[in-house]
Amino acid sequence: MNARTGAVFILGSLLASPVLRAEHTPSTALLVLAKSDNTLAIVDPASLKVIARVPVGPDPHEVIASTDGKFAYVSNYGGGAYHTLAVVDLIEQKALPPVDLGALRGPHGLVFVGGKVWFTAEGAKVIGSYDPATKKVDLVLGTGQNRTHMIFVSDDLQRIITSNVSSGTMTIIEKTPGGGRGPGRPMGPPRADWDETVIPVGRGAEGFDVSADGKEIWAANAQDGTVSIVDVAAKKVTQTLAANVMGANRLKFTLDGKLVFVSTLGGPDLTIIDAATREQTKRVKIGRGAAGILMQPDASRAYVACSPDGYVAIVDLKSLEVTGHIDAGKEPDGLAWAVRR
Repeated sequence: MNARTGAVFILGSLLASPVLRAEHTPSTALLVLAKSDNTLAIVDPASLKVIARVPVGPDPHEVIASTDGKFAYVSNYGGGAYHTLAVVDLIEQKALPPVDLGALRGPHGLVFVGGKVWFTAEGAKVIGSYDPATKKVDLVLGTGQNRTHMIFVSDDLQRIITSNVSSGTMTIIEKTPGGGRGPGRPMGPPRADWDETVIPVGRGAEGFDVSADGKEIWAANAQDGTVSIVDVAAKKVTQTLAANVMGANRLKFTLDGKLVFVSTLGGPDLTIIDAATREQTKRVKIGRGAAGILMQPDASRAYVACSPDGYVAIVDLKSLEVTGHIDAGKEPDGLAWAVRR
């Protein structure tokens, strides 16, 4: 074998090596934002290995995937300084041109429902929806509340719920039949209106979740260390739990609705509450503080972003113990699933 032939052989071997070949995004992928790195990590939940990191712009806070699992959308928050949604092609593992929201500054909470990205914009005190098909923001609704932060949208698009941190409130926005044709509106289809109800909860209300039956909202109040339970039909707080969750950041139900997880950036514990009895089940030591919480689709694990520690803690949902960590970048926060369909 001469030198040239040997060089070609070695090069061919390296190119064929699985070490150099990029790994494909799995059909079910865990997405983890690293705020300090300005990246989105794509994680294989089977191996718990980061298979790709994609740049997503400044101060990324929340992430959501499209229903088909092909794209991710990330809010560039900046406390109201920024006005873009980063877009990631999860199949090609690359950044796409961001969505410029213009005057709708401080995007934060995200959900993907009805083929659209629904978002909050703190700086403008609004919620909005972005249509990827038309590449336009097609709806903006004002809340009139300070720091409208996280968002829930029902699958039928009839109800929107937001937490408003500085106002210490929850807002329930419901679609109602509006005025039709009449004086000043002789043409066009009947109009739909939105009714908003503002419900005082506790100071610093931020992380919240809606029960599986849609009847209750549980909101964690960071400055009071309490959890407010809101009756959706009655539109009022029915109970306030002295949960000792000062600095609470996120709150999530397990998929069976039996347990409620509350993370806090103010302490080392993940608090677990029994949804039926309203009593604390357990406090799990996970690190120096935590933010995002995500349940695995098969209900076997929970993932908790331990921002100060630089890892995502894995919690077994049977033993309620930490079973491992994922090093997905500096200051992990927003978490989401991308399930390809």
